[in-house]
This record gives sequence, C-alpha cells and structure tokens, in this order.
Amino acid sequence: MNQFEHRQSAHCESGVIASLLTHSGLAMSEPMAFGLAAALTFAYVPFVKISGMPLIAYRMPPRRIIKGVQKRVGLKMHYQTFSDPAKGMAELDQQLQAGRIVGLQTSVYWLPYFPDTMRFHFNAHNLLVYGREGDDYLISDPVFEKPVRCNAQALQKARFAKGALAAKGMMYYPTYVPESFDLVQASTSAIRANYRGMVRAPLPVIGVRGIRYLGRKIVKLSNDPSLREEYLPLYLSHIVRMQEEIGTGGAGFRFIYASFLRETGKALNNDLLAEASEMMAEAGDQWRMFALVSSKMGKGRKPLNGDELANILNRCADQEAKTWQLLKRYCS
Repeated sequence: MNQFEHRQSAHCESGVIASLLTHSGLAMSEPMAFGLAAALTFAYVPFVKISGMPLIAYRMPPRRIIKGVQKRVGLKMHYQTFSDPAKGMAELDQQLQAGRIVGLQTSVYWLPYFPDTMRFHFNAHNLLVYGREGDDYLISDPVFEKPVRCNAQALQKARFAKGALAAKGMMYYPTYVPESFDLVQASTSAIRANYRGMVRAPLPVIGVRGIRYLGRKIVKLSNDPSLREEYLPLYLSHIVRMQEEIGTGGAGFRFIYASFLRETGKALNNDLLAEASEMMAEAGDQWRMFALVSSKMGKGRKPLNGDELANILNRCADQEAKTWQLLKRYCS
C-alpha cells in the first residue's frame, strides 16, 4: 500500500471517501464521489434544530455519500459505533496498528485544530486518521490544506459528542475496493436517483419544491411584525451559515455536482452531460447571489425584503428544475 497522501477537498464526507478509494487503488475525484452518491438535495427540516434553528440541508444526510458510492462502485465497507468511548478509542488504535486508514464522524466543536470562529456544535464532520504518534493522532481533515494533529482526549470528545446527529464513535474503513467500475451504469443509476429526489419528492419541503417553500417561509416571516426585526435577521444569518459555511452548502454543492457532470461527460464523450454541467453551475451562481443578499439583509446593510429573497430562490428552483429535466433524458 502506498503512503497516505492528504488531499484538501470542498466537503468533508465526499473528500474522505474519495481519498480512501484513491489510497486503496481506485482513483476517484471528490466530485465523482459526490455525484455517484446521488448526494445533491435540498431539504427544510424544522424538527431537527441546529443552534435552535431548523436544519436546512443541501446534501443528503450523513453517511449517505459513503454508502451511495459503496452501492454504485461495488466496494465493501466496515462500519462500527460504540457505547463505550474507551472501547471506541482502543478499536481505532488497533486498526491503525494494522495499517488501516480509518474514517471518523466527529463534532467540529471539540476538534482543537479548528479556529475558534469555525468551532460549533455540528456532529457530522468526517475526517481520516492515518497514524498515531504518542498522544497525538495524525489526521487528514479535508477542510484543511495540510494534515493536522489532535490529542487523544479531544478526539474522544469529538467522536462521542451528544446532541443532534450524534456519531456514537462512528468509524469506518473499506474491506474491499474494486479495481474499476462501469461508469455508464453507475452514473445513470446515480443521476436517476438524484432526479427522483429533487423533482419527485413526496414532501413539499424537499427538492425543487422545498426551495420554493423556503422562499414562502421567508416572506411569511418578513410580513410578521413580531418576527421581522429580531428573528428574521437571525434566521437569514442561519440560512447563510448552513449554506456557505457548513460543508460548502447550497452553492458549493451545486458546483461540485456540476464538476461531476463535466467529468462524467468528458469521460463518456457525452454533450448532454456537459450542457447540464453548465446549467447546474448557473444554479450555483444563483445560490451565491441569494447568500450575498441574505447576508446583507441579516447584517442590516440592506433593507429586509422577503419578496426579493423569495424571487431569487424561485430562480434557483427554476434553474435546477430545467437542469434535472435535461438530465432525465440521460437516464431514459
């Protein structure tokens, strides 16, 4: 096995699985992993709270990227959680001694190498551990440009933090990685699944309809005098944070998916995928505009205007709907 090579990525989970596979001999880019997992989505989840605000998701739930790649590439993965933190750390040490690179799901808040401004209670951050020196674990965190270190006590806290999306010490690693896979079959299956999730979702808070739902929610808040001046700015700031800071968010995930379409289109010499890639990138541009305007309104640099924000979100939804209709042809 080659010496492990750290790779910085845009998103933690897609970066982790891409690095694991590449290290194991199956070269894979982060966008390819994200796309094959059918990971792109939108969901407004009011019953899950992040810092007291509703979860707004732009990608599939934690572990779905890894399991999606596993399904379509044909690799085999070992997953393990623990009720006893000490046993979880002992098992990590044992696998490292066996020469494995181990993936962990952790809480950002307890990872001391994160700057204070980036540390918050989010329990679905993925990273790789590739060794240990004394009390320090050697970590490849996709968020960072270079490998980092974390002491054992802090890593244990990060692995076993309580709250929403608690990892319970989740660790994982591949037990079988194929030498190759059928890109046509895998990409068709992934895009078809993503189309269903974005266009045919049964709930109005998911997919393209969910994007429009968020717009209507913002308009409703802006029209309520009791919520407009105090709650709405906090709400908008929360949306921007979920979109742009937690795991690359709305625009970032659209750009990653556009890269997947471009890479797949080039490999298969498919012009339709190349066109869809450009369209999805335009959707990402619209999401960035939404974040910019929302941020200005949330910070009082621009008058609050729910209708303006809803209009931008509707343009996001329109652009994504057109893209998915084009991609439907690829799956036919």
